[in-house]
Amino acid sequence: MSIMCERGAPADEDDGYVVAPEGLSDAQVMGDACVVCHARWPRPRQQLGVLPDGTRVYGCSECARLAADHHTDPFDRHLLATH
Repeated sequence: MSIMCERGAPADEDDGYVVAPEGLSDAQVMGDACVVCHARWPRPRQQLGVLPDGTRVYGCSECARLAADHHTDPFDRHLLATH
């Protein structure tokens, strides 16, 4: 299970959602699988957030589109849990 936590700025710029690494597969951490749905092909190319250490995590185009469609006020805090 991965959890997208509150939006924030883990580095000097706002990279998106901070994703809890617990439950992510090695492929998801390495950017070889979608951080939401685990799809490996085509390789995910849309950045959906970062791990607490600043490593970027990626999503497939479909999950990225869903995330963009759900764009909310940056001050709203939401959680997205997947398994």
